[in-house]
Amino acid sequence: MIDNIQKILKKYFGYDSFRKGQKEIISDVINNRDVVAVMPTGAGKSICFQVPAALFEGTTIVISPLISLMKDQVDNLNEVGIKATYINSTLNSIEIKNRMSDILAGKYKLVYIAPERLESIAFVDSLKSINIPFVAVDEAHCISQWGHDFRPSYRKISRFIDSIYPHPIVGAYTATATERVKQDIISLLNLKNPSVYVTGFDRENLYFSVLKGVNNENFILSYLSKNKGVTGIIYTATRKEAESIYTLLIKNNIKAGVYHAGLSDEDRNNAQNKFAYDDIEVMVATNAFGMGIDKSNVRFVIHNNIPKNMEAYYQEAGRAGRDGEKSECILLFAPKDIQLQSYFIDESNLSMERKANEYEKLRSMVDYCHTSKCLRKYILRYFSEEATYEKCDNCSNCNDDSEMVDITLEAKKIFSCVYRVKQSFGSGIVAEILKGSKSKKVLDRRLNKISTYGIMKEYTKKNIVDMINKLAADNYLNLSNDGYPVLKLTNKAVAVLKNDESVYIKTVKVKKSLSIDNELFEYLRELRKSIAITEKVPPYIVFSDVSLKEMSTFMPVNKEELLNIKGVGEVKYEKYGERFLVIIDDYIKNKKIDIGSIRNNLNQELSISSRNFSRSNNSINKEEKKKSHIITYEIYKQGKSIDEIAKIREMKERTIEDHIVMCLREGMDIDALEIVPPKYIEMIKEALNNCKENRLSPVKQMLPEEVTYFWIRLVKYGR
Repeated sequence: MIDNIQKILKKYFGYDSFRKGQKEIISDVINNRDVVAVMPTGAGKSICFQVPAALFEGTTIVISPLISLMKDQVDNLNEVGIKATYINSTLNSIEIKNRMSDILAGKYKLVYIAPERLESIAFVDSLKSINIPFVAVDEAHCISQWGHDFRPSYRKISRFIDSIYPHPIVGAYTATATERVKQDIISLLNLKNPSVYVTGFDRENLYFSVLKGVNNENFILSYLSKNKGVTGIIYTATRKEAESIYTLLIKNNIKAGVYHAGLSDEDRNNAQNKFAYDDIEVMVATNAFGMGIDKSNVRFVIHNNIPKNMEAYYQEAGRAGRDGEKSECILLFAPKDIQLQSYFIDESNLSMERKANEYEKLRSMVDYCHTSKCLRKYILRYFSEEATYEKCDNCSNCNDDSEMVDITLEAKKIFSCVYRVKQSFGSGIVAEILKGSKSKKVLDRRLNKISTYGIMKEYTKKNIVDMINKLAADNYLNLSNDGYPVLKLTNKAVAVLKNDESVYIKTVKVKKSLSIDNELFEYLRELRKSIAITEKVPPYIVFSDVSLKEMSTFMPVNKEELLNIKGVGEVKYEKYGERFLVIIDDYIKNKKIDIGSIRNNLNQELSISSRNFSRSNNSINKEEKKKSHIITYEIYKQGKSIDEIAKIREMKERTIEDHIVMCLREGMDIDALEIVPPKYIEMIKEALNNCKENRLSPVKQMLPEEVTYFWIRLVKYGR
């Protein structure tokens, strides 16, 4: 059975080995044991129920709380050749009826449903007639009122499971669960002697940082200017802030979208689709854009405000780097955010006991922002996991290269002003007094008469407010919890006024770009985007960035080598493989790359002999069985058209077109100009001559819409 697991993993998902914990979890499931799996975001939870589902006879039911997650996973499963579908509120009654008919006919290996569906007795009764060997409960923490995203509908799941005969195996999966939540999952799902796996919460590829008291908008613009073309999410606490930052990004010509609960369903869906299809680079969102965001190539997550608790923060931050590549999680902390989250708790309909629990969690979130110790270690300890290190060297506290600036004099001026206005005003008024503003608010209150009026006139009001925010973030100043928060001095500030302590602040350095500097990678991305548009799936479902990065590094030249790339399974190879080989082969020839030398260097530097990329030039050029594009060529020479060859070979026309181009480049007897409509030939030639880049998309943009990439390639290589 273990061999079967391995075969499924390679055939459908394109992986040679399992990640930590996956094999053990899958083995228990296929040996009829219930499981609870607590695995960090990006650790491969879905594989843990998708692989068993592919092996079991019958239909696995996956209970998932979010529509976006269902669609992403179903699209991906169908893409790799595993039949799957979903039933949710996005479908009309006819679509639901047709899908239910196919479900009852046993056409699917996996069916995704929302927990709310289980409230329908008719729906539950209809499922009882099919063979359900396995029920997977995703985001299982939602069943516990002590979790960070409690959903009452999850309490219906155990009754549904108990109604199935014979009783199915049950798997519960989540990214974040405290000990109390784990026990709730086991109890409320009525699991039978389950295996409990906690594979570790550490996300080694993520760089965590907390920046206190910075000007958020300035930082965000600076960060994005140094990370152009990189995909990321900016989370905000309110809809108003989301709209404000979104507007700021658009004004600065950044491809951005906005997502929050105040938008219509259509607007939210459009924004999410644009993000999924790489049409926008940055999504600005509230926590409504949360669980189920399955995009693998998110390189940064910036929190504009602190979230309500560590569970929410770690799950949202975990949207970065799901593919295992290095990514950043940046939290911008300001004391006013504590008041906002406290307000949300106060205004909630929670019981007093649960409100107290939420306040305790918020305190842990604030402590995370203030700790001077390893941020990663703090996170792990929160989730009851002990780190084996004191310093991780991969967070802003352990890897602090910022410079310290002495602002003792400025701090004294600010503290003196706060004292002289009797600690009765907020940061805006205090900054105006120090600046020497002649605003009506200042003059009407005669605040221009106090001794600190105008003593910081060389600064802008914005500079002074930024300094006040930094001092508040470092506990020199407190903000009151009144409706209008005012500044209060702390004992630390008093020590500064008495000359017992100096004040230093850190200068914030924006890290260098996270983007991949690789020309071939960009060509492969361009092809992936083209395929995604044609297939109507997000680009990362075609191939992840990790797969493209490996392709651009190892430059596979045949099927065997391409199948050694992570994420390239047999089904995806048959669909897309040869098109990517064409691009790689084109790049190798244009750049006159010595593949043998490249392989030897990679073998020495990365020790990749086990991946079969250390073949000698002789083995690379070794005679193989007749290649697919040669078969296409032989049929073409019989006078068959592209569409006729596609039908004969049961392939897509795009694949046949790629074969023709490959044959042309290898010098075979093909008159490319017979295929291209004559009126476009000179036009294409002119565009090719005028384009200074060695890419096809700029050429395509110069030509009429009806001119295809296939025609351009034919003219390019047939000249």
